[in-house]
Amino acid sequence: MPAPVRFVPFLWGIDGPLGSESVAATLEAAQGDITREAVDAIVNAANSGLARGGGVCGAIFSAAGPELDAACAELGGCPTGDAKATPGFRLPARWIIHAVGPVWHGGDSGEPELLASAYRRSLAVADEIGASSVAFPAISTGIYGYPLDAATHVAVRACRDAETSVDLIRFVCFDDRTLAAYEGELAD
Repeated sequence: MPAPVRFVPFLWGIDGPLGSESVAATLEAAQGDITREAVDAIVNAANSGLARGGGVCGAIFSAAGPELDAACAELGGCPTGDAKATPGFRLPARWIIHAVGPVWHGGDSGEPELLASAYRRSLAVADEIGASSVAFPAISTGIYGYPLDAATHVAVRACRDAETSVDLIRFVCFDDRTLAAYEGELAD
């Protein structure tokens, strides 16, 4: 019986061992409740005090339980454009990454850069905690007043361009309008 033939692929442009290059994350949009996402980490659209708030922030605090209030208080706040992690407590997600997006002041006060930073820092924190799947809300588009289409463009671009080990990035949209914005941006 002849010896089995081994197939050894030749990969153009690969200088190092396989697995040494980062692979782009899968980006997707879905409509739903971010507090029910079965991912490694969900992102909270947080305020700089990391205090219980309204909207998605309030929903996350309510679903995670009272332990989240104490964990956030111990972190001592977070500047705009940055992110910090806590355990997920009572959520299906193991972690909550609290990202502070900017308040919209017309777009000439560094808002796009700060929003992009909030997404990039969230993914960097996800890498630090070993999260391979992350669910994002539409950061800054609620009470912070960032226009949805502009925020969606920044979010998708920042996540596409980020160097991360995260395999799955899901944009969880609360309503039809937000889902349509993300689906349109992801199709570009």
